[in-house]
Amino acid sequence: MIPIGDVNPRRRFPWATAVIIAINVVVFIYELVLPEGRLEMLVRQAGAVPYQVTHALSVPAVASLFTSMFLHGGWVHLIGNMLYLWIFGDNIEDYFGVAGYVLFYFVAGIAAALTHIAFDPLSTTPTIGASGAIAGVLGAYLVLFPGARVRTLVFLFRFIRFIELPAIVVLGFWFVLQIFSGLASIGDAASGGVAWFAHIGGFALGLLVGLIFRRRGRYC
Repeated sequence: MIPIGDVNPRRRFPWATAVIIAINVVVFIYELVLPEGRLEMLVRQAGAVPYQVTHALSVPAVASLFTSMFLHGGWVHLIGNMLYLWIFGDNIEDYFGVAGYVLFYFVAGIAAALTHIAFDPLSTTPTIGASGAIAGVLGAYLVLFPGARVRTLVFLFRFIRFIELPAIVVLGFWFVLQIFSGLASIGDAASGGVAWFAHIGGFALGLLVGLIFRRRGRYC
């Protein structure tokens, strides 16, 4: 299932989401023009390396939990992440307000990175991408708008259709997939380099924050 849009009106244009997407695109274009050696150095310095975070505890290592959210490993990685953020981020921004949304987004991203590090603290492979922060957005969306209709491209053998499904189905399926993929990746060096537990950690934080604010009502 590939979400391509949702039917969930918002009150205002999602400026914060648009700016976050724009920054990610600009940074990725910068990655594309870098020579291979300098790109590798950038990923090593700005990506979150679990071993460095758990052993060095230096300012650059801690800062990488933030900077790693703006790097991507390819067009598919970037477009997939930005598509999900555009579809689901606007309503979360609308619900929390700009300041609350931006704070939530980055806290979710850091929580996601720390979850990945907790499961693989000795890894020397840099972790990059906005997936963890976006997973937090998805978790909050599932709680706050479970019945919102999501336009989805569904592939099932020869069955290819555009259908509308409730967010709880689309995002619930996505989360279950992350859990199974994460469990399957434990101890598997050839797991494809995807930080599944970052997705799980970000999504779980989003669920928690969504539950808290659903009881309190809109932030603004």
